[in-house]
Amino acid sequence: MPIGKGAAAPPLSSSKLLLGAAAAYRTFAAVYSCAIISLLCYHINRLHHSTSLSSSFVSLSFLVADLVLSFMWVASESFRMFPIKREEFPENLQKVISKEDFPRVDIFICTADPYREPPIGVVNTALSVMAYDYPAEKLSVFVSDDGGSKITLFAFMEAAKFARHWLPFCRENKIMERSPEAYFGSDRHNINSQGYQLIKAMYEGMRSRVDDALERGELPNDNVDGDQEEWKSFSAWTPAFTRLNHPSVLQVLLDKDRDRDVTGSSMPNLIYMSREKNESFHHHFKAGALNSLLRVSAVMTNAPVILTLDCDMRSNDPGTLLRALCYVYDPNPDIRSRLAYVQFPQRFDGINRDDIYAGEMRRVFWSNPTGMVYGPDYFGTGCFFRRRCLFGPPGACLMLENPKMNPDQVATSSVHSDEVMRLANHVMACDYEEGTNWGSKAGFRYGSLVEDFYTGYRLQCEGWRSVFCNPDRPAFLGGALFSLIDFLNQQKRWDIGLQEVFFSRYSPIRFGVRSMGLLMGLSYSFYAVSPAWSVPMTVYSLLPPLALFNGVSIFPKVSELWFLLYLFLFIGAYLHDLTDFLHSGKGATFRRWWNDQRMWSIKGLTSSLVSTVEYACKALGISTLSFNITSKMQDEDQSRRYEQGKFDFGAISPMFVSLGTVAIVNLISLTRGVASILGKRSEGGLVLQVLLAGFVVVNCWPVYGAMILRNDKGRLPTKVTVVSAITASGLLTLSTIPR
Repeated sequence: MPIGKGAAAPPLSSSKLLLGAAAAYRTFAAVYSCAIISLLCYHINRLHHSTSLSSSFVSLSFLVADLVLSFMWVASESFRMFPIKREEFPENLQKVISKEDFPRVDIFICTADPYREPPIGVVNTALSVMAYDYPAEKLSVFVSDDGGSKITLFAFMEAAKFARHWLPFCRENKIMERSPEAYFGSDRHNINSQGYQLIKAMYEGMRSRVDDALERGELPNDNVDGDQEEWKSFSAWTPAFTRLNHPSVLQVLLDKDRDRDVTGSSMPNLIYMSREKNESFHHHFKAGALNSLLRVSAVMTNAPVILTLDCDMRSNDPGTLLRALCYVYDPNPDIRSRLAYVQFPQRFDGINRDDIYAGEMRRVFWSNPTGMVYGPDYFGTGCFFRRRCLFGPPGACLMLENPKMNPDQVATSSVHSDEVMRLANHVMACDYEEGTNWGSKAGFRYGSLVEDFYTGYRLQCEGWRSVFCNPDRPAFLGGALFSLIDFLNQQKRWDIGLQEVFFSRYSPIRFGVRSMGLLMGLSYSFYAVSPAWSVPMTVYSLLPPLALFNGVSIFPKVSELWFLLYLFLFIGAYLHDLTDFLHSGKGATFRRWWNDQRMWSIKGLTSSLVSTVEYACKALGISTLSFNITSKMQDEDQSRRYEQGKFDFGAISPMFVSLGTVAIVNLISLTRGVASILGKRSEGGLVLQVLLAGFVVVNCWPVYGAMILRNDKGRLPTKVTVVSAITASGLLTLSTIPR
């Protein structure tokens, strides 16, 4: 493919090292590191001079907690050493490569449950990328339905008909929001035009048919509108068909070689597939679906560029693909030959004003990726891969069991041909991967519930590099979670997967540092060890208030120099965090930062704590891990409470019991500690404990309201409140027993 040479080639992108920010972070890191070392020495000295079992336990607990905090802090600073700002110039792309030579692109969209991931939402995601400002004949959209739902197939048959009108409508009107749902929900267009009214009526009709089929769970005969060839795939849904036991289903809904839109222009390929399932074989959830997509697309289209998308992450900018190609076709051959993927941040619409659940995850999706020296980790969505990177390290492509899946092979046969369809069905078989390199050396990697994080990590360990692309207009937008329990369950699944990576043979602290160097190894180690955040959170949320309740000082007195060290470490960490957050991008406010740090505390006492227990039980063979799909359905009551800024605790969960217990213990201890200080019985030894308990109480303010003041469905269930109170009473009682 033609690439511009030397100085004559116009720039496709630029990068700038933010030296000022890096210098400030490095200076602070040096000073703070000295303070951390001093604190650890203080703990060791206290432990060495402990005279009782209880004081030894307290000193050892704080030493372990602060060792975890110290490692997490050091690892997090790896993101701050070399922050880079990038910019793309897609307007120069056709000066470097002609439009006729633009690469073919395969787009993978995965869904797994039509009742938790509504088909109309998946359809909107697919339509938004089918309408990219890109040659339609070079696009192929593959939809993997791991739930094996005929409703989802029906929805995409409807979408294929609607696309014939929607795609030219987008081109002719140069609209930006090419998800129909987002476009028609916006008021930034001419609603009086005849074309708008007609296309909206068509969309509403399609939506009504799909939603009606989903509600009924069946496809009524009057909804079946198509020839016999189109509908023959539905014969696969026999009475024996279940989501865990069923044959493969493959349906070409649009073929670029034969299908045209209403203006006579080519359509993208649109292909539905549901891989074969059999309970006798282990299923690797999303990574397994992606590898099936990788093989099926290889034999049907084998595009050199692949976009992976979550089913609810719609395109928000029709020029996104051109931005990604600015890096794929970078004039520097060293960069181009080692580039594995271009990652766009996950962005969400529907976030309430103060982002009470910290759903934006600014550090994970906005800040940290800019400082990973070899490029960001893979987020699982919004990522453009070079197909070649999934088949071995740079310069050493794996030998595959079928040469037609070679990433350099050009697919020339029609996607409808008998040979292609036969081979595609063969590579979807549930036992196809047995005895092969799939999931270990080829494709998306198995071994963790966070297969996206693990895949990106393994690719970079092999020598591949990535690029973080964060344009002003979000490239992709997904829906925010309105339910706290859904958010924490998602976090728990991620934490379990991260622990699987940390304790594997490819642990970032060992294998990662050796393969990628210290900074990248620490960057990945920060994520892999983050579930251990539950250790210092549990220690600092329980030991100080329990000691405070009994009037026992376990921190330095106000008159001691160590008191100032504790203050510096606490205030320094939070000011550093606040500064980092406020510089993370648009919309960063103090209130959002406060909610962000509160959610870190909540996660440490809920999802991280429970995930650590579950992973330990699994490692001991006591229980097995489960995979929960996060619901994309929207509950009106939850949405209303979310918009009002009210936390939704309306679920019975052990995660809320631990949170409620901590809230009650700290409130009671704070009351008693303040009384002790006012009565001048503490001699300044309880001040730090009172400040810490007060900080916990302020963070837990929504919990108290959910326990006592609220009567809506989002209040903390009475059963959870009672169990929390009993647990808190037990801890307070045990803490008063003389040792």
